[in-house]
Amino acid sequence: MIKNIDHIGIAVKSLDETLPLYTDTLKLELEGIETVESQGVKVAFILVGNTRLELLEALSPESPIAKFIEKRGEGIHHVALGVEHIEDRIKEIKDSGIRMIDDTSRKGAHHADVAFVHPKSTAGVLYELCERAESKEEQK
Repeated sequence: MIKNIDHIGIAVKSLDETLPLYTDTLKLELEGIETVESQGVKVAFILVGNTRLELLEALSPESPIAKFIEKRGEGIHHVALGVEHIEDRIKEIKDSGIRMIDDTSRKGAHHADVAFVHPKSTAGVLYELCERAESKEEQK
């Protein structure tokens, strides 16, 4: 069901202020930066071995990331689990009694299909199911 930890999402106030920690101090590779209007975020992907750190900056005060930072401060926001056949995984999770935030997948960063599992069903951890476009190509 779960292939890997695809990425760890980290909420930050400013990519410009935070990126030097990862790229200059920790010497990690910046894979790219993109805006995901539908989720109200600007994201930077940092490569760390076989996984990524996803730094998330809010585009507006109404963004879920802005609200997260306002409540909890900067820090780990979610753990993304790599899956195949995301719609099947969503159904299996719901059928097992776990509450989903997203009943169907939606587009996320890197053209991935994503769906979030409600943290009230997972001991306070926000999990994201993530099916990357490359994974779908491998399935064909």
